[in-house]
Amino acid sequence: MVSTVAIERPANWPAAVPFAAAGTACVVVGGLVAAATALAPSQLASWTTAYLVLVGGVAQTALGAGQALLTARPPGRPGIAAELTAWNAGNGTVLAGTLLGASRLADVGGVLLAAVLALMIAATRGAVRQPAWPLHLYRALAALVLVSIPAGLVIAGLRPH
Repeated sequence: MVSTVAIERPANWPAAVPFAAAGTACVVVGGLVAAATALAPSQLASWTTAYLVLVGGVAQTALGAGQALLTARPPGRPGIAAELTAWNAGNGTVLAGTLLGASRLADVGGVLLAAVLALMIAATRGAVRQPAWPLHLYRALAALVLVSIPAGLVIAGLRPH
């Protein structure tokens, strides 16, 4: 006798997949950077690894999934593509600016990231969830990342080049 269990996915789940895929890619690249620089570690290599894993990977996946699963109607494909493109362009610009010692370039990336976060937070406006804690947790994560952007850019700007 064969028994199957149907796992029901929320209808909005497809909106989370691009963020999860890009976030997973960032985690993998972060791991590769860590492996490639393990024999000659540096402050920048460690920072790059952490940035790729935490901001590019974990935050992107959590924010994309949260937006998709917590809103009644997540942005359509064009909106998701715009958010995904801006988020990853912002991350790439922050990485390039920091690694090249070009703080203004990193600042441009930070502005892109902040804009995407504002869109994601706005997307949850009017969302009603019971229990409410997942929505509060999502907004707290978005706020934490939003506050960390200028703090991280100031710290990066203070680093000797």
